[in-house]
Amino acid sequence: MPLLKTLDADGVLVVTFSRTEALNALNQATLHELAQTVDDIYNNDQIRGVIFIGDGEKAFVAGADIRELSALSREDALALSEYGQGLFRKIENCPKPIIAAINGFALGGGCELAMACHIRIAVEHAKLGQPEVNLGIIPGYGGTQRLTQLVGRGRALELILTGDMIDAAEAHRIGVINHTVPDRVALLSLARQILLKILSKAPYAVAKAIDSVNAAVDGDDGYEAEARNFADCAATDDFKEGTSAFLEKRKPNFKGR
Repeated sequence: MPLLKTLDADGVLVVTFSRTEALNALNQATLHELAQTVDDIYNNDQIRGVIFIGDGEKAFVAGADIRELSALSREDALALSEYGQGLFRKIENCPKPIIAAINGFALGGGCELAMACHIRIAVEHAKLGQPEVNLGIIPGYGGTQRLTQLVGRGRALELILTGDMIDAAEAHRIGVINHTVPDRVALLSLARQILLKILSKAPYAVAKAIDSVNAAVDGDDGYEAEARNFADCAATDDFKEGTSAFLEKRKPNFKGR
């Protein structure tokens, strides 16, 4: 199985991409298993937050499987791109927080996967990039759009058109990743620390915050989405609990409703 999954008592699911012989590249079998895993994340109430990480020390996900790509017809390529885009949009729109713990190379589809996650953390030796032009293609799983949203048109075009890799320090400087850490142990520790902080908040409010931010980057009326989601949150029991706890100077006990 290309994905290893462990769920802890706090509801944190760690999904490990485990094709170390191929630097954890995304072949079609891995994509389909990832799609099933994402469905489970949506539907399993025991899963409250997620960390994606690669197996080993070398790679998070080092792109797509080149042998599979080389055999694609135009029709196959279109279907694969639409499938990958749909899957990564589902990750992006997940109401539960998903963190990419980038433990090494995050190239091509791996970089696109990381950018679809809500938060990105990387070890200092990580390398990120969209090198598809070196193969005569372009990013196909949403990379042209998300990279532009994260770093702006000029920087995105330079990275995509040159196919250059950047290190974690540069990715942090330009806004691709949120944090850098020295090693895998620190990577998982910080990812878990951030997730647990998020999971201490009202789950419905977290989901609506994700929806509102995504409305802005998707070109929808972000202000309208924010107002609607703000009003929806105000109608919840968790809103009453949160405001009562604040006024009573105690820790809130959110129930997710």
